Amino acid sequence: MKSKNILITGGAGFIGYHLAKHLLRDKEVNLVLVDNLQRYKGKMDEAFKTLITEPRVKFLQMDLTDPSVYKNFGGGYEQVYHLAAINGTKFFYEMPHDILRKDTLMNLNILEWFRKENGDGKFAFTSSCEAYAGGLKAFGKLSLPTPENIPLVVEDPYNARWSYAAVKIIGEMSVIHYAQAYNFKGLILRPHNFYGPRDIDAHVIPDFFSRILRKTDPFVINGADNTRDFCYIDDAVKAMKLSMDSGWKEDELVSTINIGTGIETPIRKLAEVLFDVVNWHPKELEIRSAPVGSVDRRVADISKIQKLTGWKPLVSLADGLRETYNWHKSYIS
Repeated sequence: MKSKNILITGGAGFIGYHLAKHLLRDKEVNLVLVDNLQRYKGKMDEAFKTLITEPRVKFLQMDLTDPSVYKNFGGGYEQVYHLAAINGTKFFYEMPHDILRKDTLMNLNILEWFRKENGDGKFAFTSSCEAYAGGLKAFGKLSLPTPENIPLVVEDPYNARWSYAAVKIIGEMSVIHYAQAYNFKGLILRPHNFYGPRDIDAHVIPDFFSRILRKTDPFVINGADNTRDFCYIDDAVKAMKLSMDSGWKEDELVSTINIGTGIETPIRKLAEVLFDVVNWHPKELEIRSAPVGSVDRRVADISKIQKLTGWKPLVSLADGLRETYNWHKSYIS
């Protein structure tokens, strides 16, 4: 059997780890995982240590903002998943300049390496539903669920939160125009609020679990009426693989694909489901306004991925949150 060589940047992260585990189900796959381990302060958790002992996995600890490290990758990969990025809502506000600098450098560096050493393969860029958030506000009446082909807008360049959306828009455009210039298959994936075990970044579900496990009361909810589309990580990585395998229309060189559930969940409802899952309810809820720049509503139109790949999400919000809670409880203890 012919082996399939795949590279994942951000391979130690939440999505990268689960994607690697899913891809390894194919016995022909060999993986190279690249990560700087910055989010873990240079350390690996036990799950990742176990993953990289697998004979078909090679791990490289590297800083992808440095163009000199790419010579260590070699070439000839059938597929490259570029997941590495600074992520987490609190970082958008705390270090917007670093998000713009580091993420842009990584995106351009890896595209330069790919087009020189890997032009016959497929390249997937992990964008974000944040990329189109400004369009929803600027144009007011864009459809919900929201399809892939909508205008991308930075609503307020002076609001630090928009640093992340801006760098994802730049990343999407970089993939489109590199792929067109050098004739390789490009894939833009727009995740919608992936969640699950090992997500310790500054996202709403890990934040809620952390406070629930401490029995924080009153329990603060920011933007309780805002809605999001929460997609469990097992469903998400299946969608990513299927998109990489067959996510292009016949005439497409670059394809953009939403990954979500198509189900709109208010943040207040999310909290209520979490309280039920853990069998603990605070005596008081303290409802506050959402941070400035946070989009009011978000839900993905997933008809494109369903038509091209047949994928559909299978894990309910309650079941996914239950699995996630069990992991967080063990992690914190």
